[in-house]
Amino acid sequence: MHCKNVLIALVAGAVGALAGSSSDVHQLTKDTFDEFVKSNEIVLNEFYAPWCGHCKALAPEYEEAATILKEKNIKLAKIDCTEEADLCQSYGVEGYPTLKVFRGLDNVSAYKGQRKAGAITSYMIKQSLPAVSTVSKDNLEEFKKADKVVLVAYVKADDKASNETFTKLAEKLRDNYPFGASSDAELAEAEGVTVPSIVLYKDFDEGKSVFTEKFDEEAIEKFAKTAATPLIGEVGPETYSDYMSAGIPLAYIFAETAEERAELAGALKPIAEKHRGAINFATIDAKAFGAHAANLNLPTDKFPSFAIQETVKNQKFPFDIEAKITKEAIEAFVDGFVSGKVDPSIKSEPIPETQEGPVTVIVAKSYDSIVLDNDKDVLVEFYAPWCGHCKSLAPKYDELAESFANSAFKDKVVISKIDATANDVPDEIQGFPTIKLFPAGQKSDPITYSGPRTVEDLAKFIKENGKYAADASEPAVDEDEAEEAAATSVEASTATEEAKEKETKHDEL
Repeated sequence: MHCKNVLIALVAGAVGALAGSSSDVHQLTKDTFDEFVKSNEIVLNEFYAPWCGHCKALAPEYEEAATILKEKNIKLAKIDCTEEADLCQSYGVEGYPTLKVFRGLDNVSAYKGQRKAGAITSYMIKQSLPAVSTVSKDNLEEFKKADKVVLVAYVKADDKASNETFTKLAEKLRDNYPFGASSDAELAEAEGVTVPSIVLYKDFDEGKSVFTEKFDEEAIEKFAKTAATPLIGEVGPETYSDYMSAGIPLAYIFAETAEERAELAGALKPIAEKHRGAINFATIDAKAFGAHAANLNLPTDKFPSFAIQETVKNQKFPFDIEAKITKEAIEAFVDGFVSGKVDPSIKSEPIPETQEGPVTVIVAKSYDSIVLDNDKDVLVEFYAPWCGHCKSLAPKYDELAESFANSAFKDKVVISKIDATANDVPDEIQGFPTIKLFPAGQKSDPITYSGPRTVEDLAKFIKENGKYAADASEPAVDEDEAEEAAATSVEASTATEEAKEKETKHDEL
């Protein structure tokens, strides 16, 4: 189990105990699995191991979601992979927990939502609906409440092109939003739109946004993504990963009280409107999540504060902590960021003068030269000094490094680590330790390790995924011995040739 990152760790204690002794999560075995899946239209299955820390953290959230979804006839089940290894293997389970959505035994897809009760509930409700639901005046209000955001297209029944475009997008984004459609012109008029239009209904901000342009898949997707994001939202456990995966910068507004957050949000609202779709703005509770300020190179004991995170490159742009947060000051700062006039803040420890120990120590200033060395397979452990799991891994990680240092691949494989709390790294790290392999010639697409943290499994991971198929057990050849062996071989070869030459001359005589 990963030690949670600062933001997630601070809310871990908020998860309540399970209510009651009975469970709405169905425990399945190889004998009951097939029949259960076939007899239910849709099932979310969790493949887990009892010893898995992530599985234990998921358990109360999964139970809560199962209870809510029970009323909607959506079943949640779990399979103990230590008892049902063959069953888990048959569905390609490689790490725990693995969640998969089943619509029968042959229609299986990966669960792509977050591991929180609300997110699981929302995701599975969307999965249970058709790609596009038929909406009428009788069920519109109910459909609007299907999720925080829903999209409804008001299109004529004979508008084949618009209907096909909307349906295609709905199939693509069904994990994100419920989609509905209506051909009722009177209903469209009652909703204040002309045909064809798309209305994004939401339970925040202005309540709805309307798309009236030509039905183009890319344009509609961009509209939905922008309109579905609160103008000034809130960063927390339920929203953090969505902001990180949005693909655009995130501006944080740290404040300790709800009143102060509301006041600052109101003051900065015009700036958020100006940059909507290009920069997300969100408040964050500094009392609960103030430690996250350190990840943005801000102090953790001085609020309010403001920073922008370039989420794709994981660059941080903290606003001057000594300056007062005003509309004018923040507007100038954000405009400077957009125009490239604000330099990112880079947090780095000093580059080690010498490398002590078998594991190569990386800092932010040496990250590119070591990790992005295109001639080497580089395994990186992103750790935190306070992380107990990192401390437990340390001796095994040292042993792994020693095994490769003494192998034939000592110049091809680097076993390294970086303190991700003291150094800025290009990727947003979700938990500690996070272990990634950057294969030679493939640095833009690192592979995250999710298996057991044993020396043998880590070595196998490098061998199977690295460029050189490096085997830590293949001994290194001593250079002196190799040279001596080569010299001996040459001498022996020369002697043989001389002997053959003498024999030849003898035959000729």
